[in-house]
Amino acid sequence: MTGDLSYLAVGATRVADAQWAEAPAGYRRFERTHLLGHGQDRWLASTSAVQSWAVKTRSGFTVDLAPGEELRVHEGQDRTLVASLGPVGLREPVRVVAVVDEPDRCGFAYGTRAGHPVSGEEAFVVHRSPDGTVWLTLRSLTRPAPGPWRLVFPAALVAQRWYRRRYARALLPVE
Repeated sequence: MTGDLSYLAVGATRVADAQWAEAPAGYRRFERTHLLGHGQDRWLASTSAVQSWAVKTRSGFTVDLAPGEELRVHEGQDRTLVASLGPVGLREPVRVVAVVDEPDRCGFAYGTRAGHPVSGEEAFVVHRSPDGTVWLTLRSLTRPAPGPWRLVFPAALVAQRWYRRRYARALLPVE
């Protein structure tokens, strides 16, 4: 493991790459791309949102910040995401392990740190086609976290599917 990251395949979601062919052995691989819209305004709104954790915050998570910290993602940044399940908050320690900010591709990946209920990496990438179509690609590698979290891994997979549906809608324009 790297530092207190809970997995070895750091950077394996390959946020800078348009194609993602393989996943390390032992991980569940997920990738899905969703249409966000068209045009420069949609691109600017989507890239700004993805760079400030909006896929997570608009899906029901909060991002713990220390006083004076900004929400914008930076490689190497440690954050704790909090998923509220009724009155209970589930804390998920993560580290931003990759950031891409190019003219037609923008996003980041975070890796799980010790104490996260699963082990692996999740990526959120906004990209656009030459015709101006704007897309969101979600990628993840998941396996059971070590220790007692291993017992709740099946429930974590159900929650993961539920949140992925929310992520797919998180950057859509409000109508």
